[in-house]
Amino acid sequence: MTGSRPSRFPDSLVLIFGLILLAQVATYVLPAGEFEREGRQVVRGSYHAVEAAPLPVFTFLTAIPAGLADAADIIFFIFIVGGVFGVLRSTGAIDALIGLAIHRLGGRPVLLVGGMVTLFALGSSTVGMAEEYMPFVPLLVTMCLALEMDAVVALGIIYVGAGIGYACAALNPFTVLIGQTIAGLELTSGQGVRWLLLAVCLVVGVDHILRYMRRLQADPDSSLVSDVSYTDGFDVPEDVRITPARMAVVAVFAAGVGLFVYGVGAREWYLTELTAVFLGIALVAAVVARLSPNRVAGAFYIGAAELTTTAIIVGFARTIQVVLTEGQVIDTVINGLATPLQDFPGHVAAVGMLAVQTLCNLFIPSGSGQAYVTMPIMAPLADLTGITRQTAVLAYQFGDGFTNMAVPTNALLMGMLALARIPYQRWLRFVGPLLLKLYVVAILALIIAVQLKY
Repeated sequence: MTGSRPSRFPDSLVLIFGLILLAQVATYVLPAGEFEREGRQVVRGSYHAVEAAPLPVFTFLTAIPAGLADAADIIFFIFIVGGVFGVLRSTGAIDALIGLAIHRLGGRPVLLVGGMVTLFALGSSTVGMAEEYMPFVPLLVTMCLALEMDAVVALGIIYVGAGIGYACAALNPFTVLIGQTIAGLELTSGQGVRWLLLAVCLVVGVDHILRYMRRLQADPDSSLVSDVSYTDGFDVPEDVRITPARMAVVAVFAAGVGLFVYGVGAREWYLTELTAVFLGIALVAAVVARLSPNRVAGAFYIGAAELTTTAIIVGFARTIQVVLTEGQVIDTVINGLATPLQDFPGHVAAVGMLAVQTLCNLFIPSGSGQAYVTMPIMAPLADLTGITRQTAVLAYQFGDGFTNMAVPTNALLMGMLALARIPYQRWLRFVGPLLLKLYVVAILALIIAVQLKY
């Protein structure tokens, strides 16, 4: 998959910069306003206009450093994880693991894709994993290229799993549990329905990936990234032997991931702790593989440098939200979208809530941030329209999780696309039809939920 055909579509960085400019224009057109808040929760009916000075003309430039600073935790996480994976790959363990997967699962793509998508979905559905999946992007791209697939399949395995896991989350503490808390519902209630929806949507998602993969196997030129070069950085070396030292490194990595999963669920760990865990993995792996300190440092530099593009994309994407917040128009958008819903009957209002949450996610891609802004409004609106609050939470989950697979304001998505070298518009061509299928499932689920008073 090599070539140099220039793309007529803007690069991801160009696209995001255009959205930053558009966000600033929106602050001049929309009236400034805000909700009153108690802690992080919005007080229903408290929206009011505020006096806000117009943003300076050059805000779209000065906001970029602010966006980079605002996303500093993720950006530094990206650099450190890149360095750690550089160290892990220098041990040969990663390539040996890929070689083993190719040997065992190369002839069973349904098992490979289905099993991995399900695994990523379960991580997102239960403990809210998402940023934690970024280190797996180069690993899966390398594996898929070796199996004569492409990077779209690799990222599809990760992000379709994560998106569906968030949209149908059973226990995700960052979305469903926050939403239920704000809505005054018993925590983890109604999870049986969400597990069922998770299974249904996983079948839809896996089928979509497999259809693309089969088309790719029949015609390699049909790849959405056929003109993108992967000759550098994604090759599996000739030496992929499984040695005791390499298996020990794999065991160290698995133990580290397991430790973090435990920490998220039991200790409320997040990026700082995850970064520390990955650094610990690198140090122990280097000792096990008997790498010299200078070789470890060199591998770390190279791995971190390879993710510079990804880190920059993440910081620029966060700038969009910074501009909208400084212009005090985010609450104006949310209020304008939510207010009309109280005039609709239950079934229509439920689907309308999904539409509102979908649009809101363009401005507030953070699941927990969106919950604190929209759920204090949606929960009372559910009472007014005859919808259960559980259904309102479900609409919020769908709007947040599914949309995260496509919105360019999602810094994590844009970072992963850069890491996998997939142009944004190519990804939309892949994920767009899938989103249509998933939204059909979501709309039907909401209508049934209203009917059954879920």
